[in-house]
Amino acid sequence: MTALDSKARPRDFTDSYLRTAVRRMKKDKAAVAGTFIIGLLILVALAAPLLTKYDPLEQNYDELLLPPSASHPLGTDQYGRDLLTRIIYGCRYALLIGVGVVIIQFLVGVSLGLIAGYFGGSVESAIMRLTDVMLSIPSVVLAVTIAGFLGGGIQNVIIAVSAIGWRAYTRLVRAEVLAIKEKAFVEAARAIGCGHLRIILRHILPYTMGPVIAYSSLAVGISILWAAALSFLGLGAQPPTPEWGAMLADGREYMMDAWWIATFPGLAIMFTVLGFNFFGDALRNALDPKMERERR
Repeated sequence: MTALDSKARPRDFTDSYLRTAVRRMKKDKAAVAGTFIIGLLILVALAAPLLTKYDPLEQNYDELLLPPSASHPLGTDQYGRDLLTRIIYGCRYALLIGVGVVIIQFLVGVSLGLIAGYFGGSVESAIMRLTDVMLSIPSVVLAVTIAGFLGGGIQNVIIAVSAIGWRAYTRLVRAEVLAIKEKAFVEAARAIGCGHLRIILRHILPYTMGPVIAYSSLAVGISILWAAALSFLGLGAQPPTPEWGAMLADGREYMMDAWWIATFPGLAIMFTVLGFNFFGDALRNALDPKMERERR
């Protein structure tokens, strides 16, 4: 194998791998449904000011607890705020939290996994023992403790949820690296004098991206659900932020008289998480067709 082959193969493999995955996903109904839901969420988040004439924070005490109607399709809350408007603007916070959390988890978890898997020895032992210790702490306890210590707010929610997700990335990437680092093209890269950083980034990292990308798609929905749970407990977004978990918490006191206050934010959370789960599951099957055959 020449130096040119050792440099080109990971990139060529990745390009072909992803093109094949895209073709498989086009034939998967779950992937189409998930893509539609995610695309709709992004569109709503970007076009929020154009989709409603109301202000998500403006209170109107003449329109308290109005049921769904032509002027307020999803009704109003206990402060007279249009519920549809708040859900629309809540898309922005949901996507911000979901993507922000996954970016942090990705950077931390993938970096630690690459280092542990590639260098091995005491470095691997130290990283994996730290990961094991963190995994031994229940996710609920860890998230609630961090969120309670930092206080409420979107930024602190992102930090708290990120702290419980990087562990899975580390274990996943380490396992992939252990299977890849002894391949012939990696040995060829070492033989021609490539440094550790170049080998990791150019020859190993591309091969780990399939399962990592698939997991990241699922992790966005999981992160949105965690953020909503923390906000529901009063540890996340604070009033009057139109965040779905906080809106759900506000509506629990009015379930008997104004069911719509809690119902519609709950449905928004459900469909959002469902969309990312559909997309992530289909992407995982597309990147690893053996999983689909085993499931059948």
